Amino acid sequence: MSVWNIHLLNARHDLTCVLSEIRQASREAVARASDHVDLPDFDLVVRARQDRSADGAVQGHAPAPGVIEIALTPDRFDAASFTRALVRQMAHLIRWTGPGYGKSLGEALVSEGLAGHFVLQVLGGQPDPCDSVRHAPGAMRQAMNEWARRDYDHARWFGGKGDLRKWTGNSLGHRVVAEHLAERTGDPAALLATAPAEPFRQILRRIAAAEGQADPEAAPSEEG
Repeated sequence: MSVWNIHLLNARHDLTCVLSEIRQASREAVARASDHVDLPDFDLVVRARQDRSADGAVQGHAPAPGVIEIALTPDRFDAASFTRALVRQMAHLIRWTGPGYGKSLGEALVSEGLAGHFVLQVLGGQPDPCDSVRHAPGAMRQAMNEWARRDYDHARWFGGKGDLRKWTGNSLGHRVVAEHLAERTGDPAALLATAPAEPFRQILRRIAAAEGQADPEAAPSEEG
């Protein structure tokens, strides 16, 4: 069983009304994830935010090995959403013990795709909205061309800051991992959490070729 500590940033009492719910949902998330994989020891930092956007009620981040940060809007707290966000970050937590989140676009696609499928393995249900967004025509070709680039624009691919739809990178990564899991049914997402990203590149190439977005024999660009 992993050792984990929860740090509630509540000096101004913003979280007071949901403290017990946060603790309970956190314990639930750890227990559910631990049924599938040994979690690394970690610190969970929870703080309040006042984001009123549609997807702003709870946001997660795993910025470094052994650290998960969750920001939530207290008056919109929902235990199921909190648990789901936390389990997603646990996938990133595990990945930090292996190759890390990654510095190239391809590595980020795989990290996010694996996180989405880890949530499905642990909690079930339908893919999260960020994993099921429809990407624009040509996005797959762009992803192949930029796969190895370390100077890729993360906000453009994952945050909707530019010409690509928000969460395009998440949905592409989710689809690539789904294809791998369909081909190798003995590889649950939890066991792939530290898998290197490069083998997934060929899967993206095959999907793109099937959709007429690339020549399957053409090697992706090594720009960057």
